Amino acid sequence: MLCVPKIQSVMATPSAPLLLLLLFLSLISLSSLPSTLSASGSIAINYGRVANDLPSPPHVVQLLKAQGLTKVKLYDTDSTVLSALSGSGISVTVALPNELLSSAAAGQSYTDSWVQSNIFAYYPKTLIEAIAVGNEVFVDPKNTTPFLVPAMKNVYSSLVKYNVSSIKISSPIALSALQTSYPSSSGSFQPELVEPVIKPMLNFLKQTGSYVMVNAYPFFAYTANTDTISLDYALFRDDKGVTDPNNGLVYKSLFEAQLDAVFAAMNTLGFNDVKVVVSETGWPSKGDENEVGASQQNAAAYNGNLVRRVLTSGGTPLRPDEPLNVYLFALFNENQKTGPTSERNYGLFYPSEQKVYDVPLTLEALASAPTASPSNTSRVVTKPPSTSSSGDFFPSTAGQTWCVASGDVGEEKLKAALDYACGEGAADCRPIQPGATCYNPNTLVAHASYAFNSYYQKNARRSGSCYFGGAAYVVSQLPKYGSCDYPTGY
Repeated sequence: MLCVPKIQSVMATPSAPLLLLLLFLSLISLSSLPSTLSASGSIAINYGRVANDLPSPPHVVQLLKAQGLTKVKLYDTDSTVLSALSGSGISVTVALPNELLSSAAAGQSYTDSWVQSNIFAYYPKTLIEAIAVGNEVFVDPKNTTPFLVPAMKNVYSSLVKYNVSSIKISSPIALSALQTSYPSSSGSFQPELVEPVIKPMLNFLKQTGSYVMVNAYPFFAYTANTDTISLDYALFRDDKGVTDPNNGLVYKSLFEAQLDAVFAAMNTLGFNDVKVVVSETGWPSKGDENEVGASQQNAAAYNGNLVRRVLTSGGTPLRPDEPLNVYLFALFNENQKTGPTSERNYGLFYPSEQKVYDVPLTLEALASAPTASPSNTSRVVTKPPSTSSSGDFFPSTAGQTWCVASGDVGEEKLKAALDYACGEGAADCRPIQPGATCYNPNTLVAHASYAFNSYYQKNARRSGSCYFGGAAYVVSQLPKYGSCDYPTGY
């Protein structure tokens, strides 16, 4: 991933109702999609391994299955990982690293050998669906750009030689490939890239029925432009949105605006029929002092609201009929990545397999995730648990988690979430009634925390059951409000 300088754009809090209708409408567009893309939008994940403390690949495969994830993207063709994925039913995108591009571009004999050793040694038992040839090549300091398209063509020719043409070939590009991104309708590629590589790559993708891979990080644009981009806009919480002055389209998220800038740049070159897959996007749960917005709560908001947007809504304003297919970055925090603190804190999970924060990742999890109200699906806390003035947190049993309320979402939204938990959610709210053991302290946050945790524990701490439209979050330390004891299971 790459920090993107001065990118300005636009955000969408998705409308939650009519889920079945939305799913039906998205299915109608199935015939217009490549065979490897989902008709209703899909959520997948990047499995990076720049760390020395990660679980074994077989354990990772079980984790992916437990989360309902059916697609994963790698940054190499590691044999232990590909072997572990064999027979799992999980589709995988593998990678030919940047350092191999020059060899791959030099001749097909090299790629013939590479696909035999790295693809056909595992395929088809391992469901390899795509090969990412290079990664953000245009910003590679080793200047591997001239090798990109020849390498892509040779890898494809090698697959065809062995009668395998269903595996797609693409290459992830960073948003820095754009010269202009605001307004979205003015999106254009860097002029020096257009003729040598962009147009030949897009033409190859079109001819082979493949798609562009885009790494899109609203976090980078936000943290570099906090004076002009609001946090709500970056986190899918801007109901009003931003209007593109050129075409009148309204953008309610920075993410969508960034994608449409790419689409506009492609349209200008005559490639409005080439699809896009978001090969990376995410938000760090921790960062350095100058990395504004890097926090666990903002990461939960971004990823949680993004998942809901992708799985329950259509495409972008410029391409509304094309469902979004997104790979979250990343599965784990990776402790050996270099650079700022944020680089080591994009994971949804710690290496222990404990969640960094809780977000639903599938339609099933979304359906069971309570929301404070139909239109409020993305509000989150803005302070870590240790700064809460409503309660204290104490060390807990390893692996145990609890669900607590955010005091920063506003009284109205917190009250709506509490009413849901104690009503339709069937949480045990008897202890917070007047005179009961957990009535004191008599505060909305304390009562909501007890109710949310009751719901969370009753639902076996299932993914998405501590969400409440962003009004709640998971903690790994035992919460304590007055003399009230919080249950750890039912």
